[in-house]
Amino acid sequence: MDNSSLDMLEFPKIREILAGYTSFSASRELALSLKPSVDADVVSLLLQQSGEARRLLSLKPDFSIGGAHDIRETVRTAAKGKTLDTKMLIDVRDTLASVRIVRSNLQKLSEQVPALWQIASGMAEHPDIEKEIGRCITPSGEIAESASPKLAALRRQLKETRQRILDKLTAMGRSKQYKDLFQEPLVTEREGRYVVPVKAEYRKDVKGIVHDVSNTGATLFVEPWATVEMGNDLRQASIEEKQEIERILGSLSSMVGVKENAICRSIGLLAEIDLAAAKARYAEKARAIEPDLAVPDGTAAGEKNGECATLRLVGARHPLLKGTAIPLDVEIGSDFSVLIVTGPNTGGKTVALKTIGLLTLMIQAGMPVPVSEGSSMPVFDNVFADIGDQQSIEQTLSTFSWHVGNIVHIIRSSTRDSLVLLDELGISTDPGEGAALARSILLHFRQSGTMTVATTHYADLKAFAHVTPGMQNGSMDFDPVTLLPTYHLTVGVPGGSNALSIASRLGLSAEIIDVAREMMDKESLKMDDLLASLVGERDRYRALNEGLEKDKRALEDLKSQLEAEMKKVKEEERTLLRDTRDRLLEEAAELQREIHRADIELRKARKKESIEKGRKVLAGIEGRLAGEKWQVKHDRQGDGGDSGAMQPIVPGDTVRLVDRELEGVVLSMADEGRQLDIQIGNTRVTANIRDVEKIESAGIGAVSTGHLVSKSIAGLPGSRELDLRGKRAHDISARLDRFLNDAFLAHFKEVRIVHGYATGTVRTVVRDTLKGHPLVKSFRPGEKEEGGDGVTVVQL
Repeated sequence: MDNSSLDMLEFPKIREILAGYTSFSASRELALSLKPSVDADVVSLLLQQSGEARRLLSLKPDFSIGGAHDIRETVRTAAKGKTLDTKMLIDVRDTLASVRIVRSNLQKLSEQVPALWQIASGMAEHPDIEKEIGRCITPSGEIAESASPKLAALRRQLKETRQRILDKLTAMGRSKQYKDLFQEPLVTEREGRYVVPVKAEYRKDVKGIVHDVSNTGATLFVEPWATVEMGNDLRQASIEEKQEIERILGSLSSMVGVKENAICRSIGLLAEIDLAAAKARYAEKARAIEPDLAVPDGTAAGEKNGECATLRLVGARHPLLKGTAIPLDVEIGSDFSVLIVTGPNTGGKTVALKTIGLLTLMIQAGMPVPVSEGSSMPVFDNVFADIGDQQSIEQTLSTFSWHVGNIVHIIRSSTRDSLVLLDELGISTDPGEGAALARSILLHFRQSGTMTVATTHYADLKAFAHVTPGMQNGSMDFDPVTLLPTYHLTVGVPGGSNALSIASRLGLSAEIIDVAREMMDKESLKMDDLLASLVGERDRYRALNEGLEKDKRALEDLKSQLEAEMKKVKEEERTLLRDTRDRLLEEAAELQREIHRADIELRKARKKESIEKGRKVLAGIEGRLAGEKWQVKHDRQGDGGDSGAMQPIVPGDTVRLVDRELEGVVLSMADEGRQLDIQIGNTRVTANIRDVEKIESAGIGAVSTGHLVSKSIAGLPGSRELDLRGKRAHDISARLDRFLNDAFLAHFKEVRIVHGYATGTVRTVVRDTLKGHPLVKSFRPGEKEEGGDGVTVVQL
């Protein structure tokens, strides 16, 4: 990337902001050295890592790299054979623990964050080094006695020897012989030796070695001969302790140094993960996302049918602006590759230019940017900017000369896959020549296919962009009422400079403004009036469009509500029809039970009065069956059918027996089409046309010749047994009848009815029903092993 353009677009400031979100020095270095990539695959991977880091922080808000340190230099020192101190080793232990924990966390979430796990999977764990350092060094940085048996023994010896010396000197200070000779009864230490304070005048009375003298000379610090040998032993043990500690530190350092390559690689990978997490933290603060990459399939990055790929920014905000930035919407590349932005001074043209450039650099560096969904960006091979006044006093270059020199560099270095940003093109020289030069430069970039955004005040460039294919005007809006810029970019309409209006607002007298207006070219005034009119028309169109969009959303909401209500009504209708059918079926079962009871009465007694009684019951039932609710036509809406009239049934149609949930094919029709002969599997049954419904098309559950299909066989869940224990007496006959019918259709030869013993009521109803049932060949009580008299075995 062009380094001067990075500076002009203030990319180094973004790197510093990102570095502030890192957790340790290694990742901070990565952030400060971050550069945009020109490889579309690399950019895509970096953006994926950033997006996964945002997902990771949403899944684990407390995710961090813990107490990691950049220990690479420490490890290299150990690899050279040098001994690390305890602080360095503690840093090594803490960092290796962070590597292990981070790797473990990302492994558990590998499906949600595969790109981050790809990084973490390359990190090496060293639990043996962690454990050994933790065993040998305490959290406070001291060498633990458990580091080695020899160290433990030496420390016991030191403790015992030190205590003997203290006991001996304390006893001397309390004895009558030395009590008056000592300045005070205490034991102190000088140069690693234990001494007692002796008054100077009694020096010769206390035999020993003088190690120190007080400032006044009145006190001598003497090591008595009685403890000199013990002091020597203490000194010897201290030296050996120090040597053992050096040996232990050397051993630990050697363990670390041997793993130099693996540890250094892990630190680098840990820094990459922390950098991705820093991007996610920045994204949360800046309300940023990862936009799509506009890389057309089958072509090079930035290329699309010989033209530039589309740059689309929606709701883009400059990441360095304080306060509330005005969102920028811009699209370049679909119909044109050169955008010329005009508008008033202080209207935000330069900010718009910098926003486009800086966001491009950030995206290619793999950073999330403050834009809205729907934004996309090509991957450019370079970004060139000519922004600001870079006059060079040392090189005696004027502003114009500097700009021309920079543009020459851009023309020579840019390609069709580059992005060029030119601020105030052609300024700082004669307007006529500057405008002509600007037109020629823009024409060059258009012909080369280089995506270019330029700002200008020249009216000639506005007209030039309007009539030149591949170019487009854009304007930074200006409120004609308040005379203030709106900082909103509109593509397709040129903007006016509004210099006189701005000068008036800034306090220039009306007289001077009027004289300037009279001196202006009439055509320029007409152009300004035309632009003002266009702006007004555009604002009215925008307001109208917003109103239409609002009405459209309201209609869509109303449509959604109506569809929900219709769905609710249909569901209620289906429920009502289903409940009604269930109720009618229950009543039909009750009628059937009455018929059975009447039939049983007729069979039991042949008396005239019994026969008459049975006839009356049957007549009553026939009257009820002739009632209006038993004449209702079937409406299949409840089962998801059409709302129109029932389709006529003819031989060959597939139908369903409604109360049995069985499906079959109509073979023939009789009784003027009211009675149907139906093939169900291997069985032929006769049914009334009112008891069936037509199936319009074959699907799941359709019947093919030779196959019996049933959603469920009532009372027969995969067995040949019906359990009626605990059932009400009035419900038994209907259940038993359904069971026998289904068992017959399933080609069962024998079934079992379980009714239990109890009072015998259920058994009596069952056997009475079986006596007159047309499907029953015979029945008998069960054998002892079959359940005895609590079971009835039926032959069909």
